[in-house]
Amino acid sequence: MLEKLLTFDRSLFMTLNGLHTSFLDPLMYWATNPLVWLPLFMGLIILVIKTFRWKTLTVLAAVTIMITVSDQLSNVVKDDTKRLRPSHEPALARSIHIVNEYRGGEYGYYSAHASNTFALTLFLVMLFQKRYRYLYLFLFFWAALMSYTRIYLGVHYPLDVLSGAAIGCLLGWFSGRVTVYLLSLQGQGVNPV
Repeated sequence: MLEKLLTFDRSLFMTLNGLHTSFLDPLMYWATNPLVWLPLFMGLIILVIKTFRWKTLTVLAAVTIMITVSDQLSNVVKDDTKRLRPSHEPALARSIHIVNEYRGGEYGYYSAHASNTFALTLFLVMLFQKRYRYLYLFLFFWAALMSYTRIYLGVHYPLDVLSGAAIGCLLGWFSGRVTVYLLSLQGQGVNPV
């Protein structure tokens, strides 16, 4: 069963990674860089400050802890499972599309990019669901784009990305629940999901 899943994962990866163009290469390469998204992060911080005022410290502390856990958990699992990234898989070396010789670290299961972005997305959706109803559309689009870039660039299989997204959603949900509770203790009217 596991072998069939991994075979399907590799086949799907080859299909998705094969959907490349010279126009998209630089866009996907830069889209995966968190520094490109600095204006988004600054805008979200401003939104948090505007919404939560002095309680922003609670939100920022929760985000910091959540992203640290998400990122480090991914590293632990990568070191434990030792599943080679497609970009490091000898059998795929000549048949996958790599952009700017970027290959990532040796192991890829599961994607920290997917985990981190989906954790942050679900966390923010939980905090802002009543105030900014359509923010979630943009945030989920951003998380999906960040995740897809990892396949496009040849550094993650779809299962790496889906697993990262699922774990990120769990971490985001848990962190959101805890933060909503802490904010309610501080008198901030946020209703949990």
